[in-house]
Amino acid sequence: MTLKRPLPHESPAERQVLRRAFVLAGILLLLDQISKFLVAGNISVGQKITIIPNFFNLTYITNPGAAWGILAGKGWLLLLISILVLFSIIFFLRSLTEGWNERYYGLCMVMSGIVGNMIDRIWRGEVVDFIQWYAGSYYWPSFNVADSAITVGVAIFIISSLLRPQDDKCRGKIHS
Repeated sequence: MTLKRPLPHESPAERQVLRRAFVLAGILLLLDQISKFLVAGNISVGQKITIIPNFFNLTYITNPGAAWGILAGKGWLLLLISILVLFSIIFFLRSLTEGWNERYYGLCMVMSGIVGNMIDRIWRGEVVDFIQWYAGSYYWPSFNVADSAITVGVAIFIISSLLRPQDDKCRGKIHS
């Protein structure tokens, strides 16, 4: 039996936060893939199913680009960017979080969303979007669970970065 050696300065509290953050990321990734599978298997491309009139539809739309169709048709470039961002987050995770719990969760949510959309780009050649919010004739572009995970994760990270102190003495220590 071999004992897993902790990373330098890794504490039991940090391992617990990392475990929970990765479980959250796994759950979000699973929800993303299941929801896309169900939408693609049960709704025709372009079909809209009204859930709440004048507010919320389920619709099956494919996006060959990034947000709002940016870089449409450049799937391999988007895949390369996704891989670079994913590995950068993994490599710099500890320094990016500065020991703040919510930043671990936020970054793991971002990684989950990146992986979810990468799976679509690899297997489908484009991303499945299906959540559509609207008011009257004003429609927000359709998105998916992975996009939501990225957006919420980035928001958590930004809010934490704005509200938490940046003190060199705190780096690498877990804070609640």
